[in-house]
Amino acid sequence: MDRAALTQFLESEFPQVAQMFAIDTVAPMEATIRLLNDERHLRPGGTVSGPAMFALADVSVYLAIMAMIGPKALSVTTNCAIDFMRKPIAGVDLICKTRLLKLGRVLAVGDCLIYSEGHDAAVARASLTYSIPPDR
Repeated sequence: MDRAALTQFLESEFPQVAQMFAIDTVAPMEATIRLLNDERHLRPGGTVSGPAMFALADVSVYLAIMAMIGPKALSVTTNCAIDFMRKPIAGVDLICKTRLLKLGRVLAVGDCLIYSEGHDAAVARASLTYSIPPDR
């Protein structure tokens, strides 16, 4: 699936969160997804919340997988480990650079680095595993 197809898929299958994200780039085994700046993602102290960063990592790996295998909406997260390394900058988008490390028949593993837009130091790192449903 290309960028346009992924955007349409996200809007049709996940309308409740589609407006929170934008797809910057899609390439084989890679994607760059952005969490659009919104005050609802902030926590006290003027930083982006951990749940918002988790959502960005989760959606990013999911979309990278869909780009490779097509629209299998029932693929699900089976594991996630996330390290919050520094305070994200409030008021700017978060950018998630994702690469798939393994794309098998049943499991996919992805790695993410999350940055505050315009800054070089990663604010979080995540590793996710997805289960891909069998073809019926």
